[in-house]
Amino acid sequence: MIIAIDFDGTCVTHEYPKIGKDIGAAPILSALVAAGHRLILLTMRSGVLLEEAVAWFKSNDIELWGVNQNPEQHKWTTSPKVYAMLYIDDAALGAPTILDEVSDRDYIDWPRAEDMLIDRGLL
Repeated sequence: MIIAIDFDGTCVTHEYPKIGKDIGAAPILSALVAAGHRLILLTMRSGVLLEEAVAWFKSNDIELWGVNQNPEQHKWTTSPKVYAMLYIDDAALGAPTILDEVSDRDYIDWPRAEDMLIDRGLL
């Protein structure tokens, strides 16, 4: 399955432009890749800030299949919307989140997200 992953508030807490704190995403994202899923980093970060997000994945040994694009969709569409079968994003309706009291912004609740992924048979 192709899974698009947001970065700020999804892989780490919201501290843009800095890289936020660990929220437990890395082991679950690694397990998704190990299970054969392809991850696309789908973020509004660009330039050096995007490179820092990509480096976070590398430092956590998480293979990315794409960065802000599905590397195969050009074969069947010219649409700029990134095609994935599942989107994990703190701003998505229904995403399990926790309110960060410091930033007053939500971030993904990875234990609950992991349960949802297990329920869907993805882990």
